[in-house]
Amino acid sequence: MTMRTHHLQRPSSWWMYLIHRVSGLALALFLPLHFLVLGQALAGAAPLQTVLDLTRAPLVRTLEWAVVVALAAHLAAGLRVLCIEFFAWHALQKTLSTIAIAFTALFGLAYLLALIR
Repeated sequence: MTMRTHHLQRPSSWWMYLIHRVSGLALALFLPLHFLVLGQALAGAAPLQTVLDLTRAPLVRTLEWAVVVALAAHLAAGLRVLCIEFFAWHALQKTLSTIAIAFTALFGLAYLLALIR
């Protein structure tokens, strides 16, 4: 086994750890932008409408979908950690990881379908 394939064969718990951290960072970066947009509502309807018009751009819609997927991934990975810590379900880590990934994929696909309608 080469060094390169060894790095790809990490346990599912490591991948879920990474997904949980990266999705948390993505959400932390998103929140200030979200509050900035909400703050535009305080300036009046016209500035808010200007910002909302930008959200119709394909790039912004793609980023919006990515944030929703990051939120679903962070939620699912966080629930997995809670199950392991509070219920001591250490033996079910692979199953919990699979459920978390399936939840994230399902949620992402559902939101994607809502976006393209």
